[in-house]
Amino acid sequence: MSPLVVRIGTRSSDLAMYQARQVAAALEALGVPSELVPYTTIGDRILDKPLAAIGEKGLFTAELETDLLAERTDCAVHSLKDLPTADPPGLMLVALLPREDPRDALVTGPGVTARSLEELPPGARVGTSSLRRRAQLAACRPDLVVCELRGNVGTRLRKIDEGQVDAALLAAAGLRRLGLGARITALLDPPQWLSAPGQGAIAVQARAHDHRLAEVLARLDHAPTRHAVTAERALLAALEGGCQVPIGAATTGPPHQSTLHAVVASVDGRQMVRGAIPVDPSDPAASGAALAEQLRGEGGAGILATLRPRGASVAEAASSGGAS
Repeated sequence: MSPLVVRIGTRSSDLAMYQARQVAAALEALGVPSELVPYTTIGDRILDKPLAAIGEKGLFTAELETDLLAERTDCAVHSLKDLPTADPPGLMLVALLPREDPRDALVTGPGVTARSLEELPPGARVGTSSLRRRAQLAACRPDLVVCELRGNVGTRLRKIDEGQVDAALLAAAGLRRLGLGARITALLDPPQWLSAPGQGAIAVQARAHDHRLAEVLARLDHAPTRHAVTAERALLAALEGGCQVPIGAATTGPPHQSTLHAVVASVDGRQMVRGAIPVDPSDPAASGAALAEQLRGEGGAGILATLRPRGASVAEAASSGGAS
């Protein structure tokens, strides 16, 4: 096949490189050699502002997609939750690797004896860069102090260990992939706590016209993962949401008997609409869209309207979230 060596675009963080190496290893098992092409994205460079305040779409994906379209790379590997729900012109999502644990995790600092979110002392400082996590924290523990916490996984753990915050919320998938599962104090379970749509899934993007490579990459696709995240991302698309909008979703159960849970919240956590729907095994996207319509009708539309600056859609206003 051509090219002889598949050039894989990836962010340069430890977690992103790990994810790209998973794709490289899967290609090697098919007899396809590859090489990694690392990038530092705008989301990696700007660390002194909250993600929602940067005002850019594709914070962790734009550079990779630009070079993929320009044929400087042959595919790009992303955390699925960083990708907008609509494919950019000329690109397509060709494979999803088996999903890691999609839940959020509580990580506590030295001297903090709490073993769960409920046990954190009043006034404890909890770090996160996610509006979704912030909203759910405010709803269940309004007595906690939520602090902005940016950086890659190692940076966030260092800030916890230095006492800049008492605890933080991170994606369990990122911690486990980096061999840091022992740092997890507690896992936050659905449906009480909902993670980002697509969280824990590794996505592979390719050019839509590169049919030969797309066919090879499609062999890496994991059907149960695609089933679950298709429902979650269809819900997100129907709500015109983005990674920095307080929308959570999780698909629980096996593909033939799964349930999609979702929440739409105000940033301060004072307004929250929840719902759930059985996922149609033959059309998970339709189930996601149906639950989105249900949430809109039960008050979600009003919550989302407050997040649209100057009349823009939430999708236009939203910026991407980080990989953890």
